[in-house]
Amino acid sequence: MNEKTFRRFLELFLREMSPPLQDSDPLPSRPLTDLVCEDEVEGECLDLCLQHLYKYNCPCSLAAALARATSDSILQSDLTIHHLIKSVEDGIEAVKLARLIFKRLFETCGAWTKELPYRRRPQPYYETSIHAIKNMRRKMEDRHIIIPDFNTLFNIQDQEEQAFFAVFDGHGGVDAAIYAANHLHVNLARQDSLSQDPGEALRRAFKITDEHFVKKASRENLRCGTTGVVTFLRGRTLHVAWLGDSQVILVRRGEVVELMKPHKPDREDEKQRIEALGGCVIWFGTWRVNGSLSVSRAIGDSEHKPYICGDADHAAFPLDGSEDYLLLACDGFWDTVSPDEAVRVVSDHLQENAGDTAMVAHKLVASARDAGSSDNITVIAVFLRDPRTPPQLSQLAGGRVLFVCLFPMLA
Repeated sequence: MNEKTFRRFLELFLREMSPPLQDSDPLPSRPLTDLVCEDEVEGECLDLCLQHLYKYNCPCSLAAALARATSDSILQSDLTIHHLIKSVEDGIEAVKLARLIFKRLFETCGAWTKELPYRRRPQPYYETSIHAIKNMRRKMEDRHIIIPDFNTLFNIQDQEEQAFFAVFDGHGGVDAAIYAANHLHVNLARQDSLSQDPGEALRRAFKITDEHFVKKASRENLRCGTTGVVTFLRGRTLHVAWLGDSQVILVRRGEVVELMKPHKPDREDEKQRIEALGGCVIWFGTWRVNGSLSVSRAIGDSEHKPYICGDADHAAFPLDGSEDYLLLACDGFWDTVSPDEAVRVVSDHLQENAGDTAMVAHKLVASARDAGSSDNITVIAVFLRDPRTPPQLSQLAGGRVLFVCLFPMLA
């Protein structure tokens, strides 16, 4: 996408947003928390900016640049006037912070229409299809995030191009999933080890996100947790990190490549770990930790720690250009659709639609629902080569394809 495309978006966006947000105007979208700690400002700012820009179909690379610029402006501001004093500790009032964020975003867009400081670098992007539904559950407790331009979002200059995709499946409430979706990637970018050891950085990011959410849950009397699976692409290497039973598979030349083993209480090593800590794994409709949770690792769930631990596993896989796509999904999908069946659904859809990936995730979600899933269902398909191009041609091109950003939001 060229500068003309970006300028055209900015002009249309400002026209839709005009006039600038006044103090009496309703917010374009409300924050999902009441108080924000100082350490959480960056994640909240990036999330509000990205979600709002995506609603207007902002090109993903431009959205990342605008979110970064807006976040930097907020972080450099004196936020004292936005503090809401509580009896225990100071916090930043989320609604007032959100109003400031949207004002700064509008100002940034206005300034960029006059002089566009952002120049998109040539980089590998990925066609991505997303779909998420509440299904038959009373509430939607899944959250997902895609960051195809990780380097721009975090102003990283000295690394190969990087991309981040994640699914979080909350239980006992949505707060932990929201927190993880808003902050885990921020905690990852803050790790000094990211440049040399992405696996260690991912593990630390999960651990820190868990520790910070446990503190938040204690302050706000929250009793919930979330599983999570993250794929982090750096150049020709795929990194996977996970807690719990959300999963990702890799498909190479139409065949499933297993990347991970979910954390469930009936896994022998997990059962031994829990029992060594003094806990137990018992059958109660399914295998559960202390008769309660059916996952053995998660962010949050402070009342179940240390049996439900926040230690993520990690694996790394070299990519050679023959890979087709990644499928990330929560257990609401994998409990009713096997990896082989998922591959068949994708293959059939691509054949029937001349390689068009737009509705792949919708088709996968529908297949899980039709197979009897009553749970929340979230699916992200990340194509690592153009499905309209034969694999051998894709390999010659290094497996890199132009990114197409598709955002069917929560149904």
